[in-house]
Amino acid sequence: MKIILYLSVALIAISFFILVIYIAKTLKAFQETIQSLTKTINSLEKQVQDITTETTQLLRTTNAVADDIQRKIESLNSIVQAVENVSSTVESFNQSLHDISDTVAKKIEHHQEKVVQVMQWGNAFLEIWEKWRERKQHKQKS
Repeated sequence: MKIILYLSVALIAISFFILVIYIAKTLKAFQETIQSLTKTINSLEKQVQDITTETTQLLRTTNAVADDIQRKIESLNSIVQAVENVSSTVESFNQSLHDISDTVAKKIEHHQEKVVQVMQWGNAFLEIWEKWRERKQHKQKS
C-alpha cells in the first residue's frame, strides 16, 4: 500500500514539474511577445512623430499656397471687373480671364480638400499618439 502512495506522490511531483516547465515556457513566449510589442510601439511612436512633423510642414506650405492663390484670384477679379464694359475683342480676353479664374478656383477647392484631409489624418494620429502616451504614463505610475 505504501508503494502505491509513494508512486502517487512521485506521479504528482512529476506532473507538477511538467506543469511548471510548461508555464515557464508559456511565460517566456509571452515575455518575447511583449518585448516585440514594445519595439513595435516605439517604432510606431517615432513614425507618428515623423508624420506629425511632415503634416505640420505640409499644412504650412498648403496654407501659403492657398493664400497666394487667394491673392491672385482677388487681383484677377479686379482685372475682370475693369474690362467688363469693353468691346467684343476685350470681351474674349475677359472670357479667358474668367477661365483662368475658374481654374484657379478649382485648384483652391482641390487644395482645400487636401488640407482638410491632411488635417483630419493629422488629428487622428495625434489623438492615437496622445492616448498611447497617456496609457504609457498611467502604466508607469501604476
